[in-house]
Amino acid sequence: MLILAVNSGSSSIKCAVVDPDSGETRWSAFVENLGTRGPHHLVERDQAGKRSREMGASDHQGAFESVICALNAQPEMARELVGVGHRVVHGGESFHSSALIDAEVEQAIERAAALAPLHNPGHLLGIRAARHALPELPHVAVFDTAFHQTLPEFAFRYAVPEAWYKEYGIRRYGFHGTSHRYVAHRASELLGREPADLNLITAHLGNGCSLAAIQGGRSIDTTMGFTPLDGLVMGTRSGDLDPAIVFHLMERGGLSAQEIETALIHKSGLFGLSGLTSDVRILSARSEEGHSGAKLALEVFCHRLAKHIGALATSFGRLDGLVFTAGIGENSALVRRMACARLGSLGIVLDDEKNGRNETRIDAPESKSAVLVVPTNEELMIARDTRELALGLRP
Repeated sequence: MLILAVNSGSSSIKCAVVDPDSGETRWSAFVENLGTRGPHHLVERDQAGKRSREMGASDHQGAFESVICALNAQPEMARELVGVGHRVVHGGESFHSSALIDAEVEQAIERAAALAPLHNPGHLLGIRAARHALPELPHVAVFDTAFHQTLPEFAFRYAVPEAWYKEYGIRRYGFHGTSHRYVAHRASELLGREPADLNLITAHLGNGCSLAAIQGGRSIDTTMGFTPLDGLVMGTRSGDLDPAIVFHLMERGGLSAQEIETALIHKSGLFGLSGLTSDVRILSARSEEGHSGAKLALEVFCHRLAKHIGALATSFGRLDGLVFTAGIGENSALVRRMACARLGSLGIVLDDEKNGRNETRIDAPESKSAVLVVPTNEELMIARDTRELALGLRP
């Protein structure tokens, strides 16, 4: 029994064939630069290695058909597929869990595109292409926002006129929910405790960054808000910002709304602060060499990270664990050390040797809370959700 997990963007399609029981990825494929002039390449990876071939298609439907052709070249694996799971960034308030895709669900994803114009339109293109290519299989939407629909109203509401919420949906939605859900469950396994008994803060730190406060397996607060621009400093995104800065730049700087939005999403964060890159590996090396911009970028990043961890800790009577995940969280011992050094008031103490080796459990014996490094696996969560819903259709 296998699931095809799909992550479709505005100009790319990423696919993986996943065994939802073992967690093994059997095969993966990647296509990028869709919607542009060629050449376009399909990159495959499986146990035999990595290979690339040029394809004629330049749109999502043609690219997905090429993906299916490549998959059908391995008929035994193709025959084991029981469903297709699609990552969808924004489900608005319509979805509290994953959903079987039909016309009504597609329409709801399209309506939510106003809240995620950089993501949902690309997801829809991939969903429609996949449903056209594989009409005999059930398709499931797995929403990044769904996990955070358990936030209490006092956590998701902004202090703005109520009409803004009712008429325009202005509220905190939260993102990276599939990752937060996976690492929280995995952390409970590693700690040998039931999810219902744990208070965790999970830190998804990649090019996009967010925290979640998870109590009894449910998200009760998170740092990303109405869009994935809010909260922590990120690779190229600003994170928290005084909204008056936007008005100031428009009035005094003569910048347009589009120019400001582009700068906050693509030219800010670690990249904007350092003037170099958003890659923490390069910033760490350049900081060691004395580059002031790289040093400042890491200090701002870790200061804001620790500040938000401290804020989310107020959600609990006690904090049982802090979990680092995603590219930076899993691999940067420096970021973990710099952030945790600011969390002494929470009783968090790292074991420097374990942290330096990127071990799973990196807290010192005297630490009042466990600190873990847990690789995320969003494809596996997509596969498991899809299996549950797909099997509901099968005898």
